[in-house]
Amino acid sequence: MREHARPITRAFVIHPEIVGAERLRDPDLALEEAVSLARALPDLEVVGAMAVRLRKPDAGRLFGKGKREELHAAIEAAEVELVLVDGPLSPVQQRNLEKLWDVKILDRTGLILEIFSDRAATREGVLQVEMAALSYQRTRLVRAWTHLERQRGGLGFVGGPGETQIEADRRAIDEQLVRLRRQLEKVVRTRTLHRAARAKVPFPIVALVGYTNAGKSTLFNLLTGAEVMAKDMLFATLDPTMRRVALPDGGPEVILSDTVGFISDLPTELVAAFRATLEEVLAADLIVHVRDISHPETQAQAGDVAAILESLGVADETPRLEVWNKIDRLDEAARAMVLTQAARSDGVLPVSAVTGEGIGALVVAMGAALAEVTHRSVLHLRFDEGRKRAWLFERDLVEEERQGEAGFDLTVRWNARQEARFRAL
Repeated sequence: MREHARPITRAFVIHPEIVGAERLRDPDLALEEAVSLARALPDLEVVGAMAVRLRKPDAGRLFGKGKREELHAAIEAAEVELVLVDGPLSPVQQRNLEKLWDVKILDRTGLILEIFSDRAATREGVLQVEMAALSYQRTRLVRAWTHLERQRGGLGFVGGPGETQIEADRRAIDEQLVRLRRQLEKVVRTRTLHRAARAKVPFPIVALVGYTNAGKSTLFNLLTGAEVMAKDMLFATLDPTMRRVALPDGGPEVILSDTVGFISDLPTELVAAFRATLEEVLAADLIVHVRDISHPETQAQAGDVAAILESLGVADETPRLEVWNKIDRLDEAARAMVLTQAARSDGVLPVSAVTGEGIGALVVAMGAALAEVTHRSVLHLRFDEGRKRAWLFERDLVEEERQGEAGFDLTVRWNARQEARFRAL
């Protein structure tokens, strides 16, 4: 992680709860998560937090007049420099609240971008963050100049001082995005070459995934002896960390990948921006879903992870194990219930990455799941079987391809589920 010389900023966290909206989460737990998000930045000190009930969000200022005044008093009393709103803010809402409260304001997307920027260590991660941040800035920039158009008069269809500035800034951002995409393509191509080289030494890939703060990095460290940063901090890992591990008792050698934690309400544009960062998950032979089974909303967190995996395009046929971590935090009654439930569920392993309990059974289960994971096949596809060919490449199954007069000869490495799915196409 990079050294930080920036001064400490006093921050206040607000979680807006829309009354009448579909409530999937407890507002107090949502506020707690938002505070944890803020604490993931080392130069922020959270000095206050509040969950605010809203009957109807104000289009221009989000909060009603009375609530704005109440929050303003709390912010002034805490001598706050930054307010973090745990939800989306329109550019107009953000600008108006900054004027009213005389503080800098970030919404949830802006905060996550700051965290990503702080954590990114590889070249690819840095480029992905810069692209996501520019895209976010571009949407805010366009609307942020509307007050100039109103001052000038008219409907804003005719060019004026505001629009000239918008177009210049948009063009500068678009040009920078094009440059970043080109750089990213080179980085991704290089990583693809590395993956192709690794495919010739066919170690299965085991990807640890899970909700942020579920204990993936602690488990990764335990399994590999690595010293990946493992703190009780949201988004403690961003770029995938890869280690080669030999499973005991004659089990296969595997490449274990620790990935960035998922989180609820992660904006779709950020998921798309980090797709390449999560490419090891897409190429995984086995996915190990790590859950914090002691968290009150562990079921909702598991649902978020499943939804993001689906949005990333992770194939259903990829084998998965579910690890119920942090059983050391459960009281006796809850622990007995979790162990009983896990024993009745297929592919569920209760563990403690801190005490090491259950790790032996997990390693055995990983070895069993991988025992029949991959085998090599040689296929011939006609030129009119482009759909099948695309399906193979989308899942990164092709090791070698040669084009002949009658079509393509491909060498693929896949598991039994993938082969069955392909044969059914």
